[in-house]
Amino acid sequence: MIEKLTVIFFIVLCLLLGFYLILSPWDTLFGNWSENYLLVLVSEGAGLPVLQKTVASNWFRGAVTGLGVLNLLIAFWEIAHFKQSVALLREHDHKPSK
Repeated sequence: MIEKLTVIFFIVLCLLLGFYLILSPWDTLFGNWSENYLLVLVSEGAGLPVLQKTVASNWFRGAVTGLGVLNLLIAFWEIAHFKQSVALLREHDHKPSK
């Protein structure tokens, strides 16, 4: 039962993280992407204003969106191979430790 819950929680985590990474760079629902308080604090504290400009660029946003798509692909792969993942976890759990 624990193995099934582990795989289910991993799938949910990948789905939520994937949707967040796809939406957050482009939508203002989560706040302005380029004016994140922590980002401004780090870039000003380190004396690197180019860091804030880099994070605000479209290619960086696209890279973050790509990571979100990768997370969704991992979640869908885990859904398609649910029984195999559970079996691997059970097999690993029942092996004696050396």
